[in-house]
Amino acid sequence: MFRSHVLVCGGTGCHASGCAALFPALETELKKHGLEKEVGVVQTGCFGLCALGPIMIVYPEGSFYSLVKESDIPEIVAEHLLKGRVVDRLLYHETVCPEHGVKSLNDTGFYKKQLRVALRNCGVINPECIDEYIGSDGYEALGKCITEMTPDDVIKIISDSGLRGRGGGGFPTGRKWQLAKNLVPDADQKYVCCNADEGDPGAFMDRSVLEGDPHVLIEAMAIAGYAIGADMGYVYIRAEYPIAVSRLNIAIKQAREYGLLGNNIFGTDFCFDLEIRLGAGAFVCGEETALMTSIEGHRGEPNPRPPFPAEKGLWGKPTILSNVETYANIPQIILKGADWFASMGTEKSKGTKVFALGGKINNTGLVEVPMGTTLREVIYEIGGGIPDGKEFKGAQTGGPSGGCIPMSQIDVPIDYDNLIAIGSMMGSGGLIVMDEDNCMVDMAKFFLEFTVDESCGKCTPCRIGTKRLYELLEKITSGNGEMEDLDKIEELCKYIKDNSLCGLGNSAPNPVLSMYHNFRDEYIAHIKNKKCPAGVCEDLVTYRIIDEKCKMCTACIKVCPVDAITGAVKQPHFIDPVKCIKCDACVSKCKFDAIVKE
Repeated sequence: MFRSHVLVCGGTGCHASGCAALFPALETELKKHGLEKEVGVVQTGCFGLCALGPIMIVYPEGSFYSLVKESDIPEIVAEHLLKGRVVDRLLYHETVCPEHGVKSLNDTGFYKKQLRVALRNCGVINPECIDEYIGSDGYEALGKCITEMTPDDVIKIISDSGLRGRGGGGFPTGRKWQLAKNLVPDADQKYVCCNADEGDPGAFMDRSVLEGDPHVLIEAMAIAGYAIGADMGYVYIRAEYPIAVSRLNIAIKQAREYGLLGNNIFGTDFCFDLEIRLGAGAFVCGEETALMTSIEGHRGEPNPRPPFPAEKGLWGKPTILSNVETYANIPQIILKGADWFASMGTEKSKGTKVFALGGKINNTGLVEVPMGTTLREVIYEIGGGIPDGKEFKGAQTGGPSGGCIPMSQIDVPIDYDNLIAIGSMMGSGGLIVMDEDNCMVDMAKFFLEFTVDESCGKCTPCRIGTKRLYELLEKITSGNGEMEDLDKIEELCKYIKDNSLCGLGNSAPNPVLSMYHNFRDEYIAHIKNKKCPAGVCEDLVTYRIIDEKCKMCTACIKVCPVDAITGAVKQPHFIDPVKCIKCDACVSKCKFDAIVKE
């Protein structure tokens, strides 16, 4: 038994910040002080506060160290682990409590309103150790299902819980399982699939679950297989997630060794196994029929529905497909009951939702909150507000398929139906926060550009329509827009939504429509005034020197690459708008905020 445990985040975010260097440093320092048998070091999954990585927590005190460097390890070991003196300078500022020692992480603004169900083991256990997962009730739900419950019993508890798919559309999970079980009762083969591709810009929820708790996916997919009568499952995951792929492979191998995958699981007649299929990062493969086509070895393109996958899916056999977060809820629902899960959330949206919080926000990271939590709570209480005292302007939910929530709707409870009602959607859970410095026409163009690039090209409305829509937005941001273009945008959006083959095309116009309806004045300013209110669209921006603030020091003149600024020491400076290439070099160099973009 160790007297202390050092938990180090091993998620992608912390790896990018250099956490890998902490482990050999810890090993060296612990041996140096003779502590290798007293202190255990555990690599975990994501803690959630991604902007603070590398992250380290020391138990039993619960000291939360952030932005830890390799050079900090000798001090942490010598002072804290050897002498019991917490290194205050490395503590996350919200956990510093001079009067009572270290404040619990659960009492900080980031955590106290969260409710972790899908993320319950992330940052808690070693994801590469099956024994730690079993020690936290892992595989108990699977054992309960196949030894004490019938497939119909399992489906009923999932249906009664109110769990809806966390991948976008919010289809009831229990109903999906019921259809797959009953539509083709004499099917000789059925499949369980998982969408771990996660193509939305700014989304990393599923990746984090796989990196921090891969066994929960294996257990849940096995439960789903038992419920619908399937003996084979496939996890479709993008190759750009190497840590998630590696840990899932380790977990699958361990589960087979323990007899939790394969033949005669828990000594019963139930058999189930899993394989991984790597995707090449195509956004369209988030659509279920395109994903299954890719698993089959073909180019990932969608197919018309019906028939739906529950009737005719992978290789023409009945198939269910959910994303990682959806599956991550299953074991806890089985163990704690449908009523437990249904007690969280709203009337039609039960449970919790994981969001990847990014953009203009202080606490960038991963959060899980009950359905019905307002955007204001997420941004200002959990997210810590907008950096530099800037004003909140909007938040994009659902990625390129979703919409923008403006300030006027910041107190709307977040659930499936409310988001659709205000022109957005839940999507997989990406939540991009924008402030007063964001141009909403430019943001609409950004999301649409992604969709144009990711269109598979199979249907004309998406292939050509999104390109024409992008050209209209580009015309407006370049200063050549006309008021008639706004009518063309709405008309084209409607056509694309009504006629595209799959969900990618159907939802592609959503960011454009929501940002146009909520920020129409910005579109008009671009067209009529030839100005970008946020100062983002380069073709509509001019640079000006404020005489009252200018110190006439020539610093801006020296850095201008095209000699667009004239003047001399102690003489007025001027910017020639014709020569100016709007590189921002002068703005960055001026220490007196004397140069403004208009």
